[in-house]
Amino acid sequence: MKISVIGAGNVGASVAEYAAMKELADEIVLLDIKEGFAEGKAMDLNQCATLNGFNSRVIGSTNDYSKTAGSSVVVITSGIPRKPGMTREELIGTNAGIVKSVTENVLKHSPDAILVVISNPMDTMTYLAVKTSGLPKHRVIGMGGILDSARFKYRLSEALNCNPNDVQGVVIAGHGDATMLPLTRLAQKNSSPVSNYLSEDEMKKVAEETMVGGKTLTGLLGTSAWYAPGAAGAALVEAIVRDQKKVMPCSVYLEGEYGQNDLCQGVPVVIGRNGWEEIIDYKLNDEEQALFDKSAEAVRNMNNALEL
Repeated sequence: MKISVIGAGNVGASVAEYAAMKELADEIVLLDIKEGFAEGKAMDLNQCATLNGFNSRVIGSTNDYSKTAGSSVVVITSGIPRKPGMTREELIGTNAGIVKSVTENVLKHSPDAILVVISNPMDTMTYLAVKTSGLPKHRVIGMGGILDSARFKYRLSEALNCNPNDVQGVVIAGHGDATMLPLTRLAQKNSSPVSNYLSEDEMKKVAEETMVGGKTLTGLLGTSAWYAPGAAGAALVEAIVRDQKKVMPCSVYLEGEYGQNDLCQGVPVVIGRNGWEEIIDYKLNDEEQALFDKSAEAVRNMNNALEL
């Protein structure tokens, strides 16, 4: 099996690293437009094989898409990263052209691949891939909600002073500072509602900190985060290639689900070897549905900037 990661920057290289350590494929191709960059990252990762005990082989390529031929999954991380003070939405003009070109090139060599989109603004880039690739909607998946949910659980564990693995929580709607929707009502600690432990104000604070999670890290790092985004991307790839049937919040093309049509937005879906296989209805209450609809309007406005 082969997995390709387009974009060898911090996020792409992290996806490749986690995929290699989990041995998700025999070959992991890392491709970048910068001369020698992907080859250098691949060499560095291959030198970890004996140290970390994995057998996957990482192949670097400078813009040679023939190296990606026969990929089962292609992860698209290409595009410029956020800088401090920059929103995901401000990336749309530059990254739309990059993602469209990448999608066309990978499908020439891997027409049966499932596309995982990480490039920002993620919901709009996922929509662009759906509209321009000609692929069935189930084979195009935006990763954002998985990352947002991991950040939500981290913030919940801080507030609860507990192990993050004892917390369940999910974030749906748009992958943006003002568009994501942490579902505090459904959050749990070891199957017990978080509302049994935290006040309404405390839960509101957790949600607010989650929504600016990426912005917070960009301010601290001077660029976009990469460890958690890379791990989230690799977790999605693992669910696909190992047919895990996991329920994960992902940006997928909606046709009436959650009251929305003709856009990609984060909802809980079952992930398996065919891509996303089913949308799960969480039965949002009126307040949550209103916030979901508001998020959808913002995402749709971003989509209108695309030249389709």
